[in-house]
Amino acid sequence: MRCLLTLFFILNSFLAISQEKQFTFVFLNNKPDKKVLPKEEAEAIQKDHMANIERLAKEGKLIAAGPFDGGGGIFIFNTTSVDETKEWLSTDPGVRAERWNIEILSYTPRIGSVCAVGEPYEMVTYALVRFNALITKATAGTFPDIFRRHLDYVKSLATTGNVVSYGSFGSYDGGVLIMKGEVQQEVIENDPGVEAGLMDVSIKKLWIAKGSFCEK
Repeated sequence: MRCLLTLFFILNSFLAISQEKQFTFVFLNNKPDKKVLPKEEAEAIQKDHMANIERLAKEGKLIAAGPFDGGGGIFIFNTTSVDETKEWLSTDPGVRAERWNIEILSYTPRIGSVCAVGEPYEMVTYALVRFNALITKATAGTFPDIFRRHLDYVKSLATTGNVVSYGSFGSYDGGVLIMKGEVQQEVIENDPGVEAGLMDVSIKKLWIAKGSFCEK
């Protein structure tokens, strides 16, 4: 327990340096056991889901949103409050119908940021690389150094021009890297966190309005 508490304070101090504006990141994860709905009902929920996204965006609550290839997607909300995020999510017909498994995470951009994009939207595809931290009592002592090396590695990737954005989810929840094009396997395998076995990785194709991560 003492090791984990020490890790918590070290990582929080590290992440606090030069922090930019914070947001709340929501994963709408595929739900394999979701109820099978009649086509008309599913289409009506999707239509209302899109209308709700537009309304939340106009109200300045939802900064960015986009679907994954194969289902699910992300929301990025203009708040740091979990309760406020849950309140805004509760207006979504798809969330109310339990069409996804929901994850709510604090989000601090480290490279790039999150920007509201106005119409007309130009939809683009990026690779969303999610790093999940694997922290146990045995690995707690080495994780702060590995995490620093992971961040340095991501910053080095940014010099290639393929990185759109990177942000962290907090001390224990990893982060997300947004990249252009296909992600080469060796790029992931060479990450110090992955090499050390302290991070696992998932990669999904994300559709999102160009400029959502403040990119040109």
